[in-house]
Amino acid sequence: MNIPNLEYSIENLIIAIFILATLILLFYDFFFSSRLFSNKKMANNYPPISVIIAARNEDENLDTFLPKILKQKYPEFEVIVVNHQSVDYTKMIVGELEKKYSNLRMITIERSPHLKVGKKLPLTVGVKGAKYENLIFTDADCEPASENWLKLMARNFNQKEIVLGYGPYKKQKGFLNKLIRFDTVSSAINYLGLAKAGICYMAVGRNMGYTKDLFFEVGGFKNHYNLISGDDDLFIQEAAKNRNFAVELNPESFVYSEPKKTWIDWLNQKRRHFTTAPEYKSSHKRWIGLKPLSLLIFYITFTFLIISSPFAFFILAIFGFRLIISWILNGMLFARFKSEDLIIFFPFMELIHLVVIPTIYYTNDVKRKGKW
Repeated sequence: MNIPNLEYSIENLIIAIFILATLILLFYDFFFSSRLFSNKKMANNYPPISVIIAARNEDENLDTFLPKILKQKYPEFEVIVVNHQSVDYTKMIVGELEKKYSNLRMITIERSPHLKVGKKLPLTVGVKGAKYENLIFTDADCEPASENWLKLMARNFNQKEIVLGYGPYKKQKGFLNKLIRFDTVSSAINYLGLAKAGICYMAVGRNMGYTKDLFFEVGGFKNHYNLISGDDDLFIQEAAKNRNFAVELNPESFVYSEPKKTWIDWLNQKRRHFTTAPEYKSSHKRWIGLKPLSLLIFYITFTFLIISSPFAFFILAIFGFRLIISWILNGMLFARFKSEDLIIFFPFMELIHLVVIPTIYYTNDVKRKGKW
């Protein structure tokens, strides 16, 4: 197998860039992603909890999923549904459930043309109305994986002020569903792996928690209230400090949501999520962007070198080594995140994901109005 010499040439420079991109990708796999295999033993102390759900025209979802939250095996908790200007049967459905469950409360925000859409107002109202210090947040369309969800999330408050959970989408037929779930797992591996290393830049509103004191300490959402999104990621970037956060990865703590059924709906959802990206801290942008940039360079330089370089076998060996290592490690993580069916498609999905996600981001109008 021919190995390139150390003399300077354009070809050797491209080879060096290819090798550097490979090393960066392996660094992310071993230094960040591999941390998700570790489990820290937590004390089974369960403080009183307020679960907050912001709901807008979610009558069917509340009817289906709210009882599963109310049936959690937890010693002391309340569930607050903030009914944000709904025009459906939300008030009636939650009202009927209130008669059955004494720990359920509804706070209604009446319709007004002067109120902004989005979750920040109802979440703020829910936090202010919460009886307890420790808060867990989820959405109306979310279904806990088990009756122990609340116990597993809440036990982290014994040591931390923030709890980062995982919110996967349900498995369904079709390529779009695979791409949505691949995107969700890949994102989780990135932000939870970085959080395990002390770099906490986001959470998902479907499954997260923080303390009431922390919310008021950072001024709630006041610094990004003008944006539709950001109640999870931008808030967490302000509130996370000095490792005051924990990651909960027990599969029984997952909270499942219904995925989008059409490409248009999913693209709109992704575009809405991306509206907060320009507001991220510069340091977070570097950590988030370095991996996909390295992956892009890895594939571009590989394609060029495998076609034109006399060291094709050397290049192929490096490419194969990185692919196998990443496939094995990410496959184990996909299994941990209960997405085993995606493992076999990893190389193909990684390449598709690499093209689709940046395309959505760079064609997005960050000033567009979002819909909650």
